Amino acid sequence: MKGQVLAAPRRPSPLGGRRPQREELAQFATVDPDVLDDILPADSADLRLLIVGINPGLWTAAVNAPFARPGNRFWPSLHRAGLTDHVVDASRGLSDDDEAQLLGRGIGVTNLVGRATVRADELTREELRAAGARLVERVVQLRPRVVAIAGITAFRTAFGQPKTKLGRQDTSTIPGWPEDVVLWVVPQPSGLNAHENIDSLAEKWRRVWDDIGFPEP
Repeated sequence: MKGQVLAAPRRPSPLGGRRPQREELAQFATVDPDVLDDILPADSADLRLLIVGINPGLWTAAVNAPFARPGNRFWPSLHRAGLTDHVVDASRGLSDDDEAQLLGRGIGVTNLVGRATVRADELTREELRAAGARLVERVVQLRPRVVAIAGITAFRTAFGQPKTKLGRQDTSTIPGWPEDVVLWVVPQPSGLNAHENIDSLAEKWRRVWDDIGFPEP
């Protein structure tokens, strides 16, 4: 999917296009459930792949851009998989051109939980279960062709699926999930995930892209 796609409104980086200083990060560990803006088209009919992170890290919250912390392997693995034409540098915020590239290919980005933490394991079981229910509601509303959740541990908790493995999921076990929306679970791309590298992450993103019949980017 290519071409100009009108984006849903997003706020600029709180830091005005610069990287955060280490001493600034703590202030972004708030209870605000909407600290990070989604990347979504204004018209959900333009949405084909909805990527769902677990929750924003402090660096990501500081610049209002997903997977922004240097060293996170999300953007390099997406590029290596062929989903972007260059490695996006979101460390100072997401550029208009990079947002347009994602939306032009039908790719949106959101999170299970909106509040920012140092680590995803700071989220409570109750938060994740509530977030899973909210995501089902959003999927019903947005109707992407596929959803890819990046983080299997959080997925298991959020959807009560303790034995889930990575890959394409049987959505009949998730109450309310639309039958026509494909669901994948892919690994968490943080550098803290020692089980994956850029190549292995890229291979899984490519499978998501290929499995549902996307054209070459």
